[in-house]
Amino acid sequence: MTIRRAVTLTSVLGCTLVLGACKYQNDPDPVPEDEATEEPATEPTQTASIIREDANIEVELPAMEPLSARISFDDGGSDLTETALAELAAVLESRQMGEGGPVVISGHTDSGGNDQANLRSSETRANAVKEWLVDNGVAEDRLTVVALGEQNPAKPNANADGTSNEENRAFNRRVMIDIAVSEEVAKQQAEAERPTLIEQVTAED
Repeated sequence: MTIRRAVTLTSVLGCTLVLGACKYQNDPDPVPEDEATEEPATEPTQTASIIREDANIEVELPAMEPLSARISFDDGGSDLTETALAELAAVLESRQMGEGGPVVISGHTDSGGNDQANLRSSETRANAVKEWLVDNGVAEDRLTVVALGEQNPAKPNANADGTSNEENRAFNRRVMIDIAVSEEVAKQQAEAERPTLIEQVTAED
């Protein structure tokens, strides 16, 4: 009886040791906090520009042409209306005005009234435009006023049957602003259009 108990106790102790060894082998050693692997933080990607900030980009403008603009006096008066002021503002911002070329301001009327009255009316309108331009920074010595009265209608004042065409008459009541290209700009454009020596030789071949 004593021998059986000893064998049984020995068997129990052996099993316990084997299980303990298995448990010890299966449990991995804890990784020290200092050795723990950390994924590197990803920085936000930035889109690279192919254009340098200090790059000078030149835009070639088309050759400048003389400008002719109509300023409306459709109502028959000589005061600048809202429409006329908007038209003048557009002329003031034009390249031609900015480059300093000479400006001719011609006043026009319809065919109503006598010639002298129409001349005076056209001159008054032209001077109103001139004063506005001067007040807005245009040098007075650039401006020339011409009173033409009814001499150069833009459209026929009468219909084919002789009746008055009121729409055309209103259109004829106007001031025309004609701005020429300045001599300096004209010279620069002429030099730019002149063919180079290589172009001349190539053309001759």
